[in-house]
Amino acid sequence: MDALVSTTWLAREIRDGRQLRVVDVRHYLDPARRGRDAWRAGHIPGAVFLDVDEDLSAPGGGRGRIVGRHPWPGEEQVARVMSASGIGPGTRVVAYDDAAGGTAARLWYLLRAHGHDKVAVLDGGIAKWTAEGHPVTTEAPRVEPAVFVARLRRGFVVSKAEMVRDHRQRLVLDARAAERFRGEQEPIDPRAGHIPGARNAPWTANLTTDAVPVFRTPAELRARYQALGARGEEPIVYCGSGVTACHDLLALHLAGLRGTLYAGSWSEWCSDPKLKAASGGA
Repeated sequence: MDALVSTTWLAREIRDGRQLRVVDVRHYLDPARRGRDAWRAGHIPGAVFLDVDEDLSAPGGGRGRIVGRHPWPGEEQVARVMSASGIGPGTRVVAYDDAAGGTAARLWYLLRAHGHDKVAVLDGGIAKWTAEGHPVTTEAPRVEPAVFVARLRRGFVVSKAEMVRDHRQRLVLDARAAERFRGEQEPIDPRAGHIPGARNAPWTANLTTDAVPVFRTPAELRARYQALGARGEEPIVYCGSGVTACHDLLALHLAGLRGTLYAGSWSEWCSDPKLKAASGGA
């Protein structure tokens, strides 16, 4: 199964009654907006909802907390959440959002990290789906629980201790917007700046500039990440809280390259006063 699927492909699979688990992963930083409310108001037929905060992150996260805002979930939680969502070993999964994959990629990476490769992100998300006139529904699907066995693969996630040890010797990419990377503004976390030695690779630059953005071609993505240094080295990728960094990791995958996630990301790093922050740069 390709890591990125089109709206045309998904519409055909749904129309033909093919077995899929479609997952709505909409998420908003604005506390007045909730992804579950957006799902209830209208979603792709058959889609279940998974919450970035509650389902795809471990408990205890938050602004300024030592574990960061979206701590990486443990194997027990991943197994429980995926099983309840009807995702088993043979289930094909398609994740989508309304942010051009900015949050859906978290589920893509989480499943792959735990041994499930039959997962894709819907290119263009629900924005492209509705722009093309495909149907949405408010009906919640009936879900038969499955048995998902979660075993974290080596090389997919870097811990804080590993990041502290290795960040000066490894290629490190920061997926946040340039102004946050440079430390010019920090609207979310308690300290501005970036991990010393990191290079900026904003996740939004993986996308076209169309009214409804989609991923750039694999060749364009490959050229982008090779120019950032990923030609002969697998980068460690981070963002604010380990969510949009997964968009860069998906882009690397599409480019035929590979990276690994520092899951705690800037929200974990900057919450430790012992760790230095850099500013400026590109």
